[in-house]
Amino acid sequence: MTAELSDVPVRELLRIGVGQPVDLAAIDPRSTPGLPGLPVTGPDRKAWARDEVRRLGAGLARQQEMLFAQAVKAPASARRVLLVLQAMDCGGKGGAVKRVAGAMNPLGLHIRAFGAPTAEELDHHFLWRVRRALPAPGYVGVFDRSHYEDVLVVRVDSLVPEDVWRPRYDEINEFEAGLVDDGFVLIKVFLHISYEEQRVRLMSRLTDPTKHWKYHPSDVAARAQWPEYQAAYAEALRRCASDAAPWHVLPADRKWYRDWALAHLLREHFADLELTYPPADFDLRREQARLLSDTSGKRKMNGS
Repeated sequence: MTAELSDVPVRELLRIGVGQPVDLAAIDPRSTPGLPGLPVTGPDRKAWARDEVRRLGAGLARQQEMLFAQAVKAPASARRVLLVLQAMDCGGKGGAVKRVAGAMNPLGLHIRAFGAPTAEELDHHFLWRVRRALPAPGYVGVFDRSHYEDVLVVRVDSLVPEDVWRPRYDEINEFEAGLVDDGFVLIKVFLHISYEEQRVRLMSRLTDPTKHWKYHPSDVAARAQWPEYQAAYAEALRRCASDAAPWHVLPADRKWYRDWALAHLLREHFADLELTYPPADFDLRREQARLLSDTSGKRKMNGS
């Protein structure tokens, strides 16, 4: 099956305009930006998407290896990539990490899932635990939830007063600007699902014994606060979208599209780095000759 792909990069189609109002209700979670010619029904769509993600994944793995190789040779100037994933419960963060980031070498990945802060973390500034989880030079980091929880759940559940969480937008912007200045490629993605799709996914967790561990009764309580969370996300996206660290809203009701679009987002950002394998810093011909002429190991094996 072929698809008529858009000429516009996926990241431009999904990107939130800097300083522009954000209306999540106007973004269809079942839409497929960038794939206007692909049928949205039929059994072939998932197979096509899996093939595409597999193809893109091979390229991502190569880019990741070059990123790591450059850090080995020149750690002081090495870049790093950080993918920040945010979503409502059942938004698909785990599935996206498994299918897209999973195509890369786990030795070069740094994945961190942020849950409720520990007692130790609560004793520090809200960015303390985030700074400690940043990937090293040459690595691809993935945050399953992030520092944005401190202007989302903290806000909706009134865990701290408004005069505490509201200034955090500016702190987040300053923090992210510093990351970009330090050589981070920051890719922020909100996986946008619908209220109806979340119900389907929650029910799946209740009816499938292999998914019971994913469910918690508090999920339904949080679902009752859907409008409040949508408002909190809209303001976070608007206040913290910058040219250096933009936000992308990825329609995520269709898992096959979610994975395809996320793989493209990563590919497009890697392309900006123009990565190559570092050249040899030794005499290749000399080392080849040394290897071919070295028989000391063989003599020892033969007891001579």
